[in-house]
Amino acid sequence: MSKKITVLNGPNLNLLGTREPEIYGHETLADIQALCERTASAYGWGVDFRQSNHEGVLIDWVQEAGRDGSLGILINAGGYTHTSVALHDALRTVKLPIIEVHLSDPKTREAFRHHSYIEPVAARSICGHGAQGYAMAIDALATLGV
Repeated sequence: MSKKITVLNGPNLNLLGTREPEIYGHETLADIQALCERTASAYGWGVDFRQSNHEGVLIDWVQEAGRDGSLGILINAGGYTHTSVALHDALRTVKLPIIEVHLSDPKTREAFRHHSYIEPVAARSICGHGAQGYAMAIDALATLGV
């Protein structure tokens, strides 16, 4: 498959399945990767699925996606959603559709989670649907005509 999407996951998402399952669910990051691969394959797309706890690494990957022919970026920036102007700037510079995805709905949680630096540069934000939100985000990319 030459067509692919980039799925980026930020800090602490490597702990899915064991980290606060009452908030984030019981699916592991590997489960979510498999879901993304199944969903994307229905569109004939591959998936470049990555996770890092480091802001600069995520920024490097955003820039790479902008250069390497990716069809679009799905991003769950984790805690960087609420703090990273640098990640916002990197996403703003790529000429790709961006879908923000969150397992929980940050706007219904602690006040410090209500602001997203990702949302202004995203074509869509999908929040509060658990792991299924990733599949919904891939479907959203498809509706954007990528």
